[in-house]
Amino acid sequence: MLILRGLYPPSTPLLATQPVALTIGNFDGVHLGHQALLNELRAAAQIRELQTAVVIFEPHPREFFTPQQAPTRLTSLREKLELFESLGIDRVHVCRFNARFAQMSAAEFIHALHEKLSAKFVLIGDDFRFGSGRAGDFALMEKIGMQHGFAVQSVHSVLHNGVRISSTAVRAALAEGNMRMAQSYLGRHYSISGRVEHGDGLGKQIGFPTANIQLKHNRPPLSGIFVVQAHAEGMGVLQGVASLGVRPTVHQDGKPVLEVHLFEFSQQIYNKHMRLDFLHKLRDEEKYPDVETLTRQIALDVGNAKQWFKQHD
Repeated sequence: MLILRGLYPPSTPLLATQPVALTIGNFDGVHLGHQALLNELRAAAQIRELQTAVVIFEPHPREFFTPQQAPTRLTSLREKLELFESLGIDRVHVCRFNARFAQMSAAEFIHALHEKLSAKFVLIGDDFRFGSGRAGDFALMEKIGMQHGFAVQSVHSVLHNGVRISSTAVRAALAEGNMRMAQSYLGRHYSISGRVEHGDGLGKQIGFPTANIQLKHNRPPLSGIFVVQAHAEGMGVLQGVASLGVRPTVHQDGKPVLEVHLFEFSQQIYNKHMRLDFLHKLRDEEKYPDVETLTRQIALDVGNAKQWFKQHD
């Protein structure tokens, strides 16, 4: 999969003029609604003998305009790109959303898709808005498409038990600790991936060594103690229990930390990239009077997690 910055064609002459079927959006979470749209894009591209392209924005426009009110991130940019590649997308254009990009009119944006990216087919959600002041919509895209010879098609929402699958619905399920509901919206377990980095060593001192996973954003969409599966190159699939939160018993800075205790595992894995699949929530994070009480609770969490795996083998 080719990853490009901005609304510019690839530098290779042959690829630069190759027409594409494209879609546009934030795609946070790449949930089943997004997957349905991307599958439809691939089908349309195959019929028309086109490459598939996805245009995304970084940061999320709401993070640019109202950072304090912006929704929590479900996926980092790397996670999103990995999911696009797994779904067979040919290339992704990552547009830096800044003041200059925000001022681009809807018509200018459409012309850039057609003239710079050689879009011959555009597929967008039925509620997608774009351009300065969010003035652009499907009707405008279709009108300009008819004038310039490229097709435009809308895709409708995907429902699960009568509920529209959306990034908002996924966030709500995760915030409630309802991992099964989140999985039904995502079509997979919710996961967080990142590089394993050094922590403060407390876990090792109390008999439960942990791997600290780098968080790309300081506002994760869930918190608590979870049953997890870990995936890292050369390790296979490992079982464990993870804590995602601010660790109030030992820290006061309020910065979220993701750490996982892997069962029957003692290898050095610093700087490896690891993905954690969140399978089940055991409990909310709590503040304990001392480290000894915390240690006893961790032992209970480990036992409960191992019991969960036995019951779901």
